[in-house]
Amino acid sequence: MILKILYISPENTVGTLTLWRKKHQEKGNICRTVTFFRSPKKFEEDICLNLPFNFTLPFMSKIRNIFFKLYRGTDGYYKEKKGYPPVWGKEGFLDGLFLKIKDIIWKPIILRAIKKHDLYNFDIYHFESGIDFLKNEFFVKELEKRGKKIICHYHGEDLRNRGIMPFIDKVASLNITNEVDLLEKHPKINYLFLPYNTKLFKIRELSKKKIRVAHAPTNRLYKGSIYIIQACKKLEKDGLIKFDLIEGYSHKVALEKKNKADIFIDQVGDRGGWGYGMNSVESLSMGICTLTEINDKYNNFIPDHPFVNVNKDTLFEKLKELALDRNKINSFGINGKKWVEKYHDIENVSKKLYSYYNTIGF
Repeated sequence: MILKILYISPENTVGTLTLWRKKHQEKGNICRTVTFFRSPKKFEEDICLNLPFNFTLPFMSKIRNIFFKLYRGTDGYYKEKKGYPPVWGKEGFLDGLFLKIKDIIWKPIILRAIKKHDLYNFDIYHFESGIDFLKNEFFVKELEKRGKKIICHYHGEDLRNRGIMPFIDKVASLNITNEVDLLEKHPKINYLFLPYNTKLFKIRELSKKKIRVAHAPTNRLYKGSIYIIQACKKLEKDGLIKFDLIEGYSHKVALEKKNKADIFIDQVGDRGGWGYGMNSVESLSMGICTLTEINDKYNNFIPDHPFVNVNKDTLFEKLKELALDRNKINSFGINGKKWVEKYHDIENVSKKLYSYYNTIGF
């Protein structure tokens, strides 16, 4: 049986939409992806709607956060919602008015895309972020009438700060996430490791002179970058390392810069989710010694992880210790490469996804 699979996502955030599309096609299935906004990291696009009001852009995100402080207090949009699962709702009159105007502008663009690309004619629908095109969930309601299989794939802010959309949560056949902390925010959700082509890179030799340390935040607040930059700049001033802050580049350029690092620091603190994300999957695939904060719950979930576990208080000393021990850096890099191939390679992750498909009738 040839499956027709459609991914709907605000953005091709870390390139996984492209990876999944190619993998599904390799398996003989048909796969398309629809994004609301063009990827700022210039990942490949399929059907991109180029909608206005893109709150994934930094300046738009700042405006949203200021606006949400009216309703949620000093943390603004970043204040976590309560509930199991937390549920989305209009925050107030102004929020409701904005959403009404936005949906009026978006709707004709979306309807044209549905007709042009025959978007009702698929078997499986992956809703990245667990949201429909519009807040009234008109598309999902029609899919439910037609007996389509609906999958919600939740990422960080989706459950932490926004909450589930009521109708899609009711009719979804499957919920999945790549983030361990979200397993505690929904009663019916399954884990899936982030997919990546982990064989793209080979382990290289360490830098000849100073150890090169990199950090690549997409959101400094979430990554605890203030502590990382502070520690790295002090060690750089002391002459122990060369620090590379990778920020504001296309994904291609960012990868090139990251692949020159000997040590990569993902994050400290759990502000943007526990543990690690695609940044670490990439660095581990390159055989780079990778530092991040792994809390006790995450440590129990993946006890064989290859990370150097740090927090804002231990980061400086751990980094200094590594900078003076090239053998240890090399050992962490080799182990990390083996581990990431075992758990995150697209071949293994796709097998798990298709086993989930079996549970919903495919």
